[in-house]
Amino acid sequence: AQTARGNGRLKRHGEDYDAILLPLSERGKLTLKRSKRGWMWNQFFLLEEYTGSDYQYVGKLHSDQDRGDGTVKYILNGDGAGSLFLIDENSGDIHATKRLDREEKAYYTLRAQAVNKKTGWPLEPESEFIIKIHDINDNEPKFSKDVYTASVPEMSDVGTSVIQVTATDADDATYGNSAKVVYSILQGQPYFSVEPDTGIIRTALSNMNRESRENYQVVIQAKDMAGQMGGLSGTTTVSITLWDVNDNPPRFPQGVYQFSAPESTEVGSPVGKIKATDADVGKNAEMDYSIIGGDGIDVFDIVTDTDSQEGVITVKKPLDYEKKKMYVLKVQVENIHLDPRFLSKGPFKDTATVKITVEDVDEPPNFERPSYVMEVKEDAPIGSIIGSVSATDPDASRSPVRYSIDRRTEMHWLFNVHAGNGSIFTLEALDREEHSWHNISVVATEFNPKQSSRVPVYIRVLDINDNAPTFADVYETFVCENAKDGQRIQTVSAMDADEPVGGHKFFFSLAPEASVKANFSVRDNRDNTAGILTRRSGFNRLQQSSYLVPVVISDGDYPMQSSTNTLTVHVCACDRDGNMKACSAEALLRSAGLSTGALVAILLCVIILLMIVVLFAALRRQKKKEPLIISKEDVRDNVVSYNDEGGGEEDTQAFDIGTLRNPEAIEDNKQRRDIVPESLYPPVRRAPVTSRENTDVRDFISQRLQDNDADPTAPPYDSLATYAYEGNGSVAESLSSLGSATTEGDHDYNYLTDWGPRFRKLADMYGGEDSDRES
Repeated sequence: AQTARGNGRLKRHGEDYDAILLPLSERGKLTLKRSKRGWMWNQFFLLEEYTGSDYQYVGKLHSDQDRGDGTVKYILNGDGAGSLFLIDENSGDIHATKRLDREEKAYYTLRAQAVNKKTGWPLEPESEFIIKIHDINDNEPKFSKDVYTASVPEMSDVGTSVIQVTATDADDATYGNSAKVVYSILQGQPYFSVEPDTGIIRTALSNMNRESRENYQVVIQAKDMAGQMGGLSGTTTVSITLWDVNDNPPRFPQGVYQFSAPESTEVGSPVGKIKATDADVGKNAEMDYSIIGGDGIDVFDIVTDTDSQEGVITVKKPLDYEKKKMYVLKVQVENIHLDPRFLSKGPFKDTATVKITVEDVDEPPNFERPSYVMEVKEDAPIGSIIGSVSATDPDASRSPVRYSIDRRTEMHWLFNVHAGNGSIFTLEALDREEHSWHNISVVATEFNPKQSSRVPVYIRVLDINDNAPTFADVYETFVCENAKDGQRIQTVSAMDADEPVGGHKFFFSLAPEASVKANFSVRDNRDNTAGILTRRSGFNRLQQSSYLVPVVISDGDYPMQSSTNTLTVHVCACDRDGNMKACSAEALLRSAGLSTGALVAILLCVIILLMIVVLFAALRRQKKKEPLIISKEDVRDNVVSYNDEGGGEEDTQAFDIGTLRNPEAIEDNKQRRDIVPESLYPPVRRAPVTSRENTDVRDFISQRLQDNDADPTAPPYDSLATYAYEGNGSVAESLSSLGSATTEGDHDYNYLTDWGPRFRKLADMYGGEDSDRES
């Protein structure tokens, strides 16, 4: 069985062979033999983009088994068979039914077979063949980007590469020139050029200056068919920017600058700003300013503002109008980042002159010194001059100066200053031991205008030997009864409030009055200490429990000062090794390191604690006596105010005075205070006791007593109630104005004079009013 590809014509050494391809199962039996040609084809070609109205003819299939008698039928299978490609089953002609595009599909693989129409048996094995689409130039070149951006340094040499653009063509590059692209420049000449084959854009002019023109728009065209007539083309735009290089030096826009500054301008304050221009940008325009000459090079300084690239002139030293009124500076500016390629264009620096005028300002007085240090002895007499300060007006007017002391710094009024000459003198006696230094401020004030300044004055009080030395710490010590002669029992040292220049030097000795029959001696150790020694063997503490040793301490300064200090020596019982065994109570307490003041404080604390304990015990004992009735309302034995106004002088019916004078008359009816009255169970109304005298008062009181006794909510049982019984029969009647007639007429108060001496004051007050009114 032969295949279509096997029926293709093959040539070998000039001879024709018919290739026979068998199925894979019979490939081992493949043999080559010379025979007549079978299939007359193995590949078809078809042009794309066919525009005719009829089907496009592809080719013809023919088998050598077809003798033209109509018994052979051709069958087509594969890509597009039956829809895109149709075959005439009788003749084997193949036609394409649609317009084909090679860019969509470049070839189609199909299978053909010849069979017997009657039996359907294959006359030839199924053979595979290809229909290849021939390309035509129907696609224009396309760039990978619509817009390209690129940059190149300004002043670049001719031919400097800028960027490469690339265009692709969808046509077949292996067939003809349909996909052969050539680049050309449509816009951007004469500044740039493009290589036709590679699309690399290069500079075409030298010395392209960014300061003149920075941006360029270049249009590149890509054309196929190797650029020939009739080729298709595409374009793209390339935006090219020239980036800056340092090819321009800085320049001052003017040669001379003028500024002014008050002489009171503080150090570090700005005076003015200058700025040079540079056509470059970015770091190529960064500048550095400096002062390279002039008479103010030590007085002023200039720094560069990195943000604005300005030179800021500042004051480096204080200005003084009276000394110098104008300064001239020579200022230089230069680029920081230089490009060696352009150094030939000249120095990348420039200079300018800056003139600064100093303005006069009314200034306070200036002291000759920033501070003064003075010394005075502590025994200096009052009014002694210890030093002086001096200040002058720095202005041209030379105004007089008046001196004074700032009393906020010298509140004790120990010193004062002469207003005219600045001499400082003492007002009080000084004591170095109290204050060795005095810090005051002296104020200098001009008369007109009133400008002032101040200066610190430090006064040191010099020491004189005016204090006697004393014991430093030890005032008591102990000696054993069995002490031997010459035994050291204590070492004492001294202290002195004075501070001599050469340091302290103390001398110790026993007081002359104690030298006779002395029990102890003093040995000076020559190191500002002394040893206390015994001068006999053995002491009896029962005969004498303590001794007083007077020690004279002298200093070595002039005039020499000395004092007698007493050392108390207590006698104690000791063992053989000198360890103390027994002493008096006072000595034992003192041995613990307690002073007399500490002992007194301890005793006071003990006494206070004892008093607190006794008081607390007394309060506890008093609390144990509880009353029979515990109540805040227990008012038994209290006197109650009844607010009884009474009936006046003639009222004898308000109370029974006989009853008050004879309390025994009611003892029979008196009830106990610690129990509830029996009248509460049940309440019994007692008949009122009648009498010929004061019957209204007796009835009233009896009735109220029975009501209260029968009321369980009444006050305590032995309390007296307030009945607010006014009484009757008063000659003055009621003084209340409630019953008075409501009239605005005048009242006659002359009747007050008839009420007796008790109402004389009222009679004088109201009677006199009428008389005054009439007068």
